[in-house]
Formats: sequence, structure tokens, C-alpha cells
Amino acid sequence: MQSSLKYNVFYRCTVIVWMALKFIFQLYIFHLRHRVWDEQTRQKWNDLLSKMASEYREKAIRLGGVLIKVGQFLSTRADFMPEVFIRELTGLVDRVPPAPFSYAKGVMEKEWGGSVDDHLSELLEKPIASASIGQVYQAKLNDGTLVAIKVRRYRVKEIFQIDFKALKIVFWLIRILTSFGKKANLHALYRELIFVMERELDFEQELNFGTYFKERYTDYPSIHIPTYYEDLCTNKVLVMEWIKGAKITDTAYMAEHHISTKQTANILFDFYFDQFFNPGYFHADPHAGNVLLQEDGTIAIIDFGMIGEIRRQDTQHFKRLVQGIILDDYDKILKTLDEMHFILPNADRDKLIKMLKQTIDMYQNGSLKQMDAHTMEQLKDEIQVFVKEQPIQLSADYAYLGRAISIVLGVLFGIYPEIDIGKWAKPKIKQWFGGKGFIDSIYKQIAKDAAKPILSFPNALLNWLESGEKDRKWQKEKQHTQLMHHFYLLLEIISFMMIIGGVITGIVASRLGMPTVNIGSIAVTIIFFVVLNIFFIKHYRLIQSTK
Repeated sequence: MQSSLKYNVFYRCTVIVWMALKFIFQLYIFHLRHRVWDEQTRQKWNDLLSKMASEYREKAIRLGGVLIKVGQFLSTRADFMPEVFIRELTGLVDRVPPAPFSYAKGVMEKEWGGSVDDHLSELLEKPIASASIGQVYQAKLNDGTLVAIKVRRYRVKEIFQIDFKALKIVFWLIRILTSFGKKANLHALYRELIFVMERELDFEQELNFGTYFKERYTDYPSIHIPTYYEDLCTNKVLVMEWIKGAKITDTAYMAEHHISTKQTANILFDFYFDQFFNPGYFHADPHAGNVLLQEDGTIAIIDFGMIGEIRRQDTQHFKRLVQGIILDDYDKILKTLDEMHFILPNADRDKLIKMLKQTIDMYQNGSLKQMDAHTMEQLKDEIQVFVKEQPIQLSADYAYLGRAISIVLGVLFGIYPEIDIGKWAKPKIKQWFGGKGFIDSIYKQIAKDAAKPILSFPNALLNWLESGEKDRKWQKEKQHTQLMHHFYLLLEIISFMMIIGGVITGIVASRLGMPTVNIGSIAVTIIFFVVLNIFFIKHYRLIQSTK
């Protein structure tokens, strides 16, 4: 099998960690150079983030492994990732060059304990899809059944383990060098990331999820879940029914086969509403390539590698949030958000309650629609500040839920632009609350609008315009001081790494008899030792000035 730097521990860790340090350094420099945030500055900021996200995407495609999956994971984290970064990473398609056919065939034969001819009458050599974890081939079983065979990639588990180590270093750097690292629970975020990635590596787990959805929706004639051939499925190979169809967004295909766009959208809406609001697993990657439309109008769902979970207590939390909004009980809302682990321990709870009340009142009064461009821009600025300050963090399942909901809504509007989500959801929300009883007593009053503050919550989250200009000025000075503190810390770490690198290079050069390299390494070590001391002095003075 090919030898490549992409399998080298030192190389992969260096590339990933250095990219993280580079990004942090660029952000510090930008904040130090731009004290006033006008429209031009915001545009430059978005351009920088877009450039960084583009660089990340290119490295992820080149190296594969965890970087692609981390990019997809980060694209779900609207709770802390900038919108422009998410937009760039959303286009990160999990496609990498395929491994040789001989490798895939070898894996099949090893997993099945014999020749592929014992089970297959035909196997196409060119894969129909090649991703960071597996690649898919079309084949025929000996009885003539057309199947798709997914094979785990060469050394993929080893690559993921290497990348996990690099990510641990990156998370440590973020924790000590950034204000976000002090706000967020990075330990929990890292654990969630590892859990999600390792679950996708386990083909047996994917088989279990596929079987789960097959059983759960067996009574849904308009939904088709492919059959898995369990006797041929292993931890490295999945064999499933071949699904023939077009992407769910292919309206030309619908017209050609006389399929109603409204009916298709309605079936899809019912299918995902059931998953998003009721206990059980939900399909967390519902993009058009994983939702196929067959000639008879049946919707086929494929690829169960990325799965989220709605627990029974989550459903109760959702209901209590709606009740709290309807009854203006903000303590209840905050308590529920606490139970959902949305809010980290050091959050300003009084400010959160004020923000929730203002946001919901503003929506219910219709004032959001009456705002002029200037007021909306001011609100946007305050939202950005609040996001940076407040320790709010979603779990991986909630992040995947938000991403899946947004993808499904996009698909629905793409299929049937005239869709009335409120009208379609109304009877389902009534049923979700238990029909009559509590919901009937308040539904006419506000249930129609209750879902809207929830849906608009991420975008309108941070309305705290009551702080005066002096408070904002003081806050900016405080943020600048913190920024300088982290900036010096970053420079000190880089200088220290250069000193260590110079010392190691000097020792190696001395043993190999390379005097020129040895002199150069000594010079680098001395220079960065001086630089390190200068940064120490400046950093010390900064700390003293804040006392």
C-alpha cells in the first residue's frame, strides 16, 4: 500500500497544530489593527474568516481523515462559529480520491473469509462514491440482486487516532490563548467530537441504525429504507440494497414522472417532524444526496452514518420551553435551558433573562418587522458582542438537530416554495402536546407564534441594547486588554517552540557533522531567546497596568 506523508504522525500533527496557531495569530493581528468596527471593517473580517475557512477546506480535502469530519461538525455549531465560516464549511463535501480496487476487494475477501465470487456475480471496479471513511461499489449478488457495498478506507482508523491527538493539542491552545476557550466547555466539546467521529467509523453501528429506521418506518408506504444484508455486513464492510432514484430536489425528474411536488414535500415534512420532535434517533445528514426520489414517488433515505438522538426528556424540555414562552415564565425557560445544558456555569443569568424577554416581546409586538436598517445593524453588533461574552453551548445532538432542521427546511422550500410551515405544523403541534387539555386552553392565544421565537432564537438571541455608551466603551477596553494578554501569550509560545526547535536542530546537526546548520540553529535559538524575553517584559507590564 502506498507510502505517504498523510500517514505520518509528526507531519499530520504539525500541519493541524500549525494551522490552528496561524489562524489564532491572524485573528489577534486583525483585532489589534482594527479598533473601530464599521461596515468596512466587518467586510474585511468576513473576508478573513472566509479565507481561513477556504484554507481549512483545502487542507481537509488534501489530508482527509478527521479534518473533513471536523469541518462538517463545525458547520453545525451556530452557537459559536461565525456565519461566514459555517457558510464556507457547509460546502465541504466528503469526497477524497479512491483507494485502489485491489485493496477494497482484499478487504471484502478478508472480512467474508473467501473469494468475492462466493457471494457476488458482478463487482464494478470503479467506486460510485469515495469519502473519508468509506467508498461505495455497485455489485450483484449471486441471485442477481443489485447491491451497494461500502468498504472502510485504508488505515482510516489509524489516521483518525493521529488526528484526535492533534485536536487535543489544538483544543489546549484554544483554551489558553483565546477568550472563547475560557467561555466554552472545551472538554465536553472534544468528548462529543470524538464520540461522533468514532461512531461513524463503526460500520456495525451504522447497520444497527439502518435496521432501526427500517423497523420504525415499516408502516410508512411512502418512505423506503434500504434492506441490509446482515450476513455480509462486518465492521469494515456494509452490503445494502441498491437504491435507484434521483435527488429529492430534482423537480425536473418529478415533472417527468408526474410526481406532485406538494405531496412529496408533505411526505418529507411528516417524516422529519416525527424524528425531530419525538423520542428516538433522527437522520442527521438529510442533504439531497441522501434523500432519493424513486419513479413511483416513494422517498428513499440512505446513509445512516451520521445520526442524532432525541431522548424522552428532550421532548419534555421542548414542551416546557414552549409553555414558558406562552406563559411569559422566563425563570422556567432558563431552568429548562439549564437542564438541557445549553448554559455554562459562569453565564450572566440576569442578562439572559432580560435578553429572552426582550427578544420574545419584540417578536410578539411585531417590532422586529418595524426596525429600520440602522437599528437592525446595531442589534446585529450587540448580538455579536453577546455571543462572545455569554457561555452558551449546545451538545452535539442539539447542534446536529439544528443543522438537520435547517437542511430539511431548505429542501422543502426548494421542492415546494409555496409551503406554509405554520399551517402544516399546526395539527401536528396540537397532537404533539397531547391533543386537547393544556394546548387547547392556550393554542388560540399564541401557539401559532410560539414556534417562531424558538426558530428565530439563534438569529435574534442577543438583544441587550440598554447598556450605555460608557459601559460599551469600558467593555471594549477590557476586551482589548484581554486580547493583548492572549496575543503576548501566543507569541511567547511560538518563541518557545522556535527555541526548542533550534536546540533540537543544533544537537542533530552537531552529531551529523553539519557546522553550518549548527551555527544557524544557535543563531535562531539566541534570537528567539531575546524575543521571548522582550515579550515577557511587555506582557508583565500589561499585567501590572491592569492591577
